[in-house]
Amino acid sequence: NLSVQLPICSARSRCKRKTIRKPTEMKKDEYRILIVDDHTIMRDGLQSLIESEPGFKVVGTAADGKTGVRRVGELKPDIVMMDLSMPGTSGIDAIAHIKRQYRDVKLVALTFHKEDQYIHATLEAGADAYVLKDDSRSELFTALHSILNGKNYLSPSICDRVVAGYLAGGDPNAKQPSWEVLTKREREVIKLIAEGYKTREIADYLSLSPKTVEKHRTNLMKKLDLHNVSAVTLYAIQNGLISQ
Repeated sequence: NLSVQLPICSARSRCKRKTIRKPTEMKKDEYRILIVDDHTIMRDGLQSLIESEPGFKVVGTAADGKTGVRRVGELKPDIVMMDLSMPGTSGIDAIAHIKRQYRDVKLVALTFHKEDQYIHATLEAGADAYVLKDDSRSELFTALHSILNGKNYLSPSICDRVVAGYLAGGDPNAKQPSWEVLTKREREVIKLIAEGYKTREIADYLSLSPKTVEKHRTNLMKKLDLHNVSAVTLYAIQNGLISQ
């Protein structure tokens, strides 16, 4: 619960969430990492970067959240580095699934998203670290070493805003971002609608019937008080669900 995990900043402006458990360092000669990102150039670049640091080895990659969850079971990594915005199963949903099934796996959200709804939803899902893709190499490895020492980590770029939100708002869960009222399937549907897919195409992509897709469309538009596809697309852009 975020309300009992108030982020705190060190003098060097690195954020970590206070935790009630005693930090325990994972002691290994080499830590196994799985990279989940839908961009090939990002996966390849991250692998080269990570393996340039002694003690870390990339044991596999995946291009979407569903495959990432499956590969955790196959490869038994120590750390999963997860993009948040991917086709099909989102990174946030994948993080929640992995945390439920593989509690010892450390989860690093690696994203461009600085929006509050992404930060809060990702931490609630169980991420151990939230790192921005425009952070430095040293920040990435600081995050990795922090979580291996049983601590949580937030990018310095979002630290001040997150702490200010806690101080100003009291209970951060008192008012959830509206997109969080959507189910996992509704989130998948709204992203595909906003990206221009038709009902039949969405049905084929998600292995659903067109009637079921229409039901999800009706439900999500009612929940978000949206009245046409243009409004859905604008909402998705404004909330960082898709790129403009």
